Amino acid sequence: MQELLTFLAKSLVEHPEQVTVRTTEGSEAVLYELEVAQEDMGRVIGKQGRIAKSIRTLMKAAAPRDGRYVDVDIHESYDSYVTPTDADAAE
Repeated sequence: MQELLTFLAKSLVEHPEQVTVRTTEGSEAVLYELEVAQEDMGRVIGKQGRIAKSIRTLMKAAAPRDGRYVDVDIHESYDSYVTPTDADAAE
């Protein structure tokens, strides 16, 4: 399932190297956290959230029928928030 989400996201974005997927599994639910570059957020969410909704629908359809809920959260990559320091700029 994680591979499917990674493949879908990398197919949509311009910075596939910044796509990461984390999985949190509980007894009643599985949460997939998709992180993409700030510039790619619009590509993954789409107009009025249509692409994000489609991604969630595909993930729910591909999920095993074991009675657990599947959800996908989309976030900006942490790398987007890190600003270069003076030491990084000197290199």
